[in-house]
Amino acid sequence: MYRLDNAQQGEKYNTIFSRTTPAQRRKRNARSRLRSRFLLGLYLFLMILPIYWLINMSLQTNSEILGSMTLWPQNLTFDNYIGIFTNSSWYMGYVNSMLYVALNMLITICVALPAAYAFSRYRFIGDKHLFFWLLTNLMAPPAVFLLPYFQLYYSVGLFDTHIAVALAHCLFNIPLAIWILEGFMSSVPKEIDETAYIDGYSFPRFFIKIFIPMIRSGIGVTLFFLFMFSWVELLLARTLTATDAQPIGMIMTRTSTASGIDWGTLAAAGVLTIVPGILVVYFVRNHIAKGFALGRT
Repeated sequence: MYRLDNAQQGEKYNTIFSRTTPAQRRKRNARSRLRSRFLLGLYLFLMILPIYWLINMSLQTNSEILGSMTLWPQNLTFDNYIGIFTNSSWYMGYVNSMLYVALNMLITICVALPAAYAFSRYRFIGDKHLFFWLLTNLMAPPAVFLLPYFQLYYSVGLFDTHIAVALAHCLFNIPLAIWILEGFMSSVPKEIDETAYIDGYSFPRFFIKIFIPMIRSGIGVTLFFLFMFSWVELLLARTLTATDAQPIGMIMTRTSTASGIDWGTLAAAGVLTIVPGILVVYFVRNHIAKGFALGRT
């Protein structure tokens, strides 16, 4: 009965479809394309509007921002950007953020690559439990580790240093990197490893010259996610620093004073905060496009 019903429904659909003229089908397809383009345009508009408004505010004075709403600057000014680039407390915030993000990415990828290879190639007692335990670190909020990290780093003299924030972020980034890279490495046949050993390759030489280039898309995706977490994370970076290694997110809170908020400078700082993310996405865009179609992402 079920097969008969399906056959009857298929015949009914074919009959209805055959009755439609080519002009009607073209009209239906054109309507569908128009709807898709409208939804895509609406999505792009809603996504770009906040960024445009941020850039618009960064090119205005505070009096113009607090005055009547304007779609573009009436009195174009670059004073907000000049104030950031000429004030060491501002531009050092960007330098500090980029330093501990770069350190974290370097440490994480150096630890995650051999660990992910071990999980993808070898079977040992408790391997699945250990792999799951690593992922559970991602389930805990960063606030849970604030007090232990603060006391530990203060006692060993790492408080208010770039390496302190980089190591703190490793607690979350290393499990994420291992999880992503293990999926890419498992898709590489084990026969490649065996063939390389037969050809006389040592493990370091095989791993660096043959294996890593084969998973470069996975490494690109991993670096993208590592950068995203470290660049936007503020709670640990704010708690573990005081003056010498303060991130830009902490510096931006200084725009709120007794006289009010310096909206122009705050908007300019926000624009400059977006730029590193855009550059990272641009340089790894090809790897991200391939990586999202493979592995665990």
